[in-house]
Amino acid sequence: MDIEHPHIRRRRSVRERVTSRRARRTNLPFATTARTAEASVLITGTPRWARQRRPEVPVTANNWRARAELWIRDAWWYALHRPYVARAIGIGLVALFALFVVSHLVTGRLFPNVWALGTHLGDLTVEEAAAKLEQTWRTSLRLQLTAGERSWSVKPDELGLILDSHKTAERARAVGMAGLPFGYSVEPVVDVDLFVAQNYLLNLTEEANYAAYNAGYRWEGDRLVGVEGRPGAVLDVGSTVERLRENAAAVAATGTLELVMNPLQPEVIDPEPYLEQAAALASQQFTLIGYDPMRDERITWATDRDTFTSWLEAKTDGLGLREDVFHDFLQAQNATLNPEPDGVRYLEPTETMGNVEEAIREGKTSVNLRIRYRPTRYEVVSGDTGYRIARRLGVPFYALTNANPGLDWDRLTPGMTINLPSRDITLPLEPVAEKRIIVNLDTQSLVAYENGREVFRWLISSGTSSFPTYPGVYQILSHSEKALGSTFELCGQSGCGQWEMYWFMGIYEVVPGLMNGFHGAVRLPNGAYLGGGNVGYPYTYGCVMSENSNAEKLYHWAEAGTIVEIISSEYAPQSELARAWLAQGGRA
Repeated sequence: MDIEHPHIRRRRSVRERVTSRRARRTNLPFATTARTAEASVLITGTPRWARQRRPEVPVTANNWRARAELWIRDAWWYALHRPYVARAIGIGLVALFALFVVSHLVTGRLFPNVWALGTHLGDLTVEEAAAKLEQTWRTSLRLQLTAGERSWSVKPDELGLILDSHKTAERARAVGMAGLPFGYSVEPVVDVDLFVAQNYLLNLTEEANYAAYNAGYRWEGDRLVGVEGRPGAVLDVGSTVERLRENAAAVAATGTLELVMNPLQPEVIDPEPYLEQAAALASQQFTLIGYDPMRDERITWATDRDTFTSWLEAKTDGLGLREDVFHDFLQAQNATLNPEPDGVRYLEPTETMGNVEEAIREGKTSVNLRIRYRPTRYEVVSGDTGYRIARRLGVPFYALTNANPGLDWDRLTPGMTINLPSRDITLPLEPVAEKRIIVNLDTQSLVAYENGREVFRWLISSGTSSFPTYPGVYQILSHSEKALGSTFELCGQSGCGQWEMYWFMGIYEVVPGLMNGFHGAVRLPNGAYLGGGNVGYPYTYGCVMSENSNAEKLYHWAEAGTIVEIISSEYAPQSELARAWLAQGGRA
């Protein structure tokens, strides 16, 4: 019997491993001794290397992955077959981990895999982490405000959220190694400015709210069918602010806030009671006619069948106007009124909607609307005075002073801007669109039109330079067969004298309680009678005087609301009628 010493076996085993490794590296097969082969064969006859290892990968100069796998396999083999190697590796790993922990504790850095606001803070100091959180908060973090399927994106500070980045970073450091290996998300330290939050949500209400849908109608081919009503919702600002206050940190961490919406129930769900009435009205074209009394201009909007039908809704007392849908149409039409950049003309929403709804209730197929004017600003130029500005812009000086309280009119300087009241201030009554009186101060003439046709023309007397008649667009405000007038020139120790004016019609206030207007003959305080024979040149204290018989005709013809356009070299004609008359000479 052969006896083999243990040290010979060890050397042989080493040689066999070296030979095997070299064969694998050169991709050449090698032969093992019968003794080695027998030792590597299991009961099943399968070599251990074939059962435990993956197929060999050819090693080339550039195949770094194959080389790494070989090193790992060797290390693993040594760890399994040499206990001292396994212990050494374990001790090394523990030492490395201890070094890792000590280095983070000594330097004050956060351990890896710690997060806040979706930002990785690992390996940063508290100061660095706070700065990184602050940058994320200011530049990239967005919150989503949700209400059902709708959402709005907002920056945290716009919603009143205030981040304490330093406390958040300290909280992240206190986590320690809890983030290993799966990560740890720290809830930020956040406060709320309730005033800012409330104001933001109040501004959001118009967009977030949606009205309850009263029963309505739509066309399916040539057949009008009813649409049942459905609920709406309104943003509950108070409850939403309270929810934000109680969950500020969670809102910042998750990036979402669900708005508190209160439901609104429709007034009418069933459209059937007014279906027949709606079909009769919607089958006809509905027309809106806008009238601009300043320019004597009419603008017509004709709606198509589907658009008008979308405005109709069933209310408890009959058909009405669906205001939210009509409002979009109204905005579009207001845009067409202002091709010029100043954008002063518009259809006032409440007034317009009221008129359209009244037409719908009465079954009318057209409605008249008033085109109005917004207040504007004026830049003072060299030579301007308050009176010159008023006469050039067609605004009584008294109205101009009301729009600029506290302004010293004796200290106007070029480049200064002043407020101009809406031009509607001189037209407080519903305009009588069919009638228009035009006065030319330069020629001391008057002409009157009805439905575009001239009905009167004669000479007048306007105010003197000391008591001028203001040019502009006005309207008949009042009627008095006999009115009293006075001026400080008639005041003395015994009081102020008064004169009587016949067939007086007021058109604008000079000062509170004192109105200029049209009139005929005048009886002076001394009893003298002026029958209007002084027409043809400026003569009055600001009124427009006609011969008495002509004044009487005008008095009975011009009802309250009739438009009066007074033009001059300072104030150009506003209407086409005035421009045409001026082109013909503008004389009586």
